[in-house]
Amino acid sequence: MIISSFNVNSIKARLPRILEWFDDRQPDVTVLQEIKCVTDAFPAAPFEDRGYHVEVFGQKTYNGVALLSKTPPEDVLRGVPGFDDDNARYIEALIPHDQGAPVRVGGLYLPNGNPAPGPKYDYKLAWMAAFEDHARDLLAQEEAVCLLGDYNVIPDPSGVYAPDRWTEDALFRLETRKAFRRLLNLGYVDALAQVKDAPFYTFWDYQRGAWDKDHGLRIDHCLLSPQAADRLTGGDVDRQVRDPALGNQDAKPSDHVPVWISIGPKETEGGET
Repeated sequence: MIISSFNVNSIKARLPRILEWFDDRQPDVTVLQEIKCVTDAFPAAPFEDRGYHVEVFGQKTYNGVALLSKTPPEDVLRGVPGFDDDNARYIEALIPHDQGAPVRVGGLYLPNGNPAPGPKYDYKLAWMAAFEDHARDLLAQEEAVCLLGDYNVIPDPSGVYAPDRWTEDALFRLETRKAFRRLLNLGYVDALAQVKDAPFYTFWDYQRGAWDKDHGLRIDHCLLSPQAADRLTGGDVDRQVRDPALGNQDAKPSDHVPVWISIGPKETEGGET
């Protein structure tokens, strides 16, 4: 099972490139962020034509998340439980696995938080605290859990091209990194860090020649519960999707690239699959 995440920065503006990537990668489950449309306006048809079941938590102009799965998702949740939020930033579902136990997949678009300090940063930290509570509750269920998306968190200096320039940015402030570390301390595993050598990036700004200079950030992450981490078989960052010279020229690429991991079947007590 290939599980992926892609901050598309407007589903309508990027649709030709997004579909091209879907046809190439063939993910089993994908979570999308910043779809920037209301639920009913999401262009579900081309994904359904490709065999996907589509669940959307939309919002006009801003935010918005979606979950697409080749198998019918179950127990769909929209929004972080217990957190009063008007923004569409989280979607979750239980995804059956044809060769093993199901995987619970949560797709998130964590607040940016800039300028920091200030009200937007306070909102970011409050959102992260509520998400931590939910992540802890999920671990208690002892399921295979995959929480992936745009975390808007640079977890350590290897995740940014010039760490000294970012110390006061909301993505890299100490409070942000501590909040992310608390998720790992619960027992979650940073999957991409297990399968790729640092440094690697998932985002390049449109401005100041960031792509050409490789001035990137690692802010898209995939955290796995122990039950899912035991089934991790690989993963990568599809960096080529960001290259303006590659892919469908009918749409400018997103400033993020897709990230993905692969999950195998559950091991038996004898250690066989």
